[in-house]
This record gives sequence, structure tokens and C-alpha cells, in this order.
Amino acid sequence: MVFYDPTGAKYGIPTYPFKMAPTGLATVRQLRARGLRPGGQEIAAQILWRRGDRRAYLYRIDLAKPKRQATPAQRAAIDKALTARRTCGTCGQLRDYYIPTRTGACLDCTEVKR
Repeated sequence: MVFYDPTGAKYGIPTYPFKMAPTGLATVRQLRARGLRPGGQEIAAQILWRRGDRRAYLYRIDLAKPKRQATPAQRAAIDKALTARRTCGTCGQLRDYYIPTRTGACLDCTEVKR
């Protein structure tokens, strides 16, 4: 196996081929799916595939921490920003879709300009 280096002698950290990582390790995306985050821990291993052009870092699941939750003030700021993205800059109406940044206007106002 090309990328099998569990001791890390060749690549500096333990390295495994695609789909051959040991249990107890997960990528950031896999941690996020479980409601976790790396929480400042060091990279435990890596997966290499496609001739070494692709890499994914692995973290220990037992050291992962729960994802942080947004505070009520942060949620309010996010809602305000998303509402602004749906408000037309020309007519000021709130739309069911995000206003295209290229035009800055809703689809109705963009058609009138043409």
C-alpha cells in the first residue's frame, strides 16, 4: 500500500490510504456531523489519496469538544444580515430569495432597468 505509514516515519505523522484510517479518528467534517469540533487538539493522523494530491487531516474523537452554540445576540445579528441580503436596494421590498450581488436589485427591478 502506497500511503500506509502508521508510525509516521515517512510522512512525519501517521498516514493511511483512503478509507483505511483506524477507528477513533475523524475528519473535521465527520466531527461536525457528530456535533463536535477538534477543540485545539493536534492533528493525530492524515489520509492521502489520488497519488498524494489529496489529503485529509484526522483528529481523535475522544479529545473532541462539543460545537459551540451561537449566543442570542449573535443569532440576532445573523438574522439581521440575512434579512438585509433579501431586501432590494432599489424598491426596498423584502423578497423570498437573496438579492443578486451583481445587480443589487430584485429580479423585478432588474427587468425594469433593462
